[in-house]
Formats: sequence, C-alpha cells, structure tokens
Amino acid sequence: MPKRDSVLAALGQNVRRRREARELTQEKLAERADLDPTYISGIERGLRNPGIKNVAKLAKALGFSTAELLKGVDA
Repeated sequence: MPKRDSVLAALGQNVRRRREARELTQEKLAERADLDPTYISGIERGLRNPGIKNVAKLAKALGFSTAELLKGVDA
C-alpha cells in the first residue's frame, strides 16, 4: 500500500469534511464534479494527487472556492 503524503492527506480531509457537511455521497460529488467516484475515494484517502483543474472542479461542486478547499494544505 502506498505511503500517504501529508499534503495529499490534508486535501483529502478537507474534501471529505466538506462533502459530509453537504451530506453528499462520494458518488453524488463525483457526478457534480464530472469525476469518477473511485477518484474521489482516492483523493479523500490521500492516495491520489489531483491536478489543479480537478481541485477546482471539486471546489465548485462543493460550493467553495479553490482557495477555501486548499486551506491548511501546506507542504
């Protein structure tokens, strides 16, 4: 199993926390963001390194700015 990167883990926690606050499933978020549900799962677990376009898609689907979604995600 790949080692989790702290930056990716922090992003994943932000996505999960905001998704759950909106009462969305991973599947519903994936649909709104036009991404695959398994990709969302990988991001939330800190295993995927999404490109900035996908981060922006996630932020928009969650109703946040990209900056808000990345808050606390530092190298």
